[in-house]
Amino acid sequence: QVQLVESGGGLVQAGGSLRLSCAASTTIFGAYVMGWYRQVSGKQRELVGSITGSSSPTYADSVKGRFTISSDNSKNTMYLQMSSLKPEDTAVYYCKIRTGVWGPDYWGQGTQVTVSS
Repeated sequence: QVQLVESGGGLVQAGGSLRLSCAASTTIFGAYVMGWYRQVSGKQRELVGSITGSSSPTYADSVKGRFTISSDNSKNTMYLQMSSLKPEDTAVYYCKIRTGVWGPDYWGQGTQVTVSS
């Protein structure tokens, strides 16, 4: 069982930056997939970006060039650096780790990001 705790959300003005953190209760080294998702109330959860194995991160078109995923294995923590934020980035952000090819998946509790215009 892996527990994930997110932090770093908050209120920021358009054009600003935030860094979200996702701390895992155990090592994330070797996780099959690490990713960030977001969800607006009433809408489906969408993928923001992910890292599969040792591959380079991939991102949704809507955040490409503005968001960056990274991890620090020594701290068992994954990050989402968000820059040039827009009001449409407002959502609850979730981290997810898939430990193996077929799962299981572990989710964080979510952290609210609100971008004001």
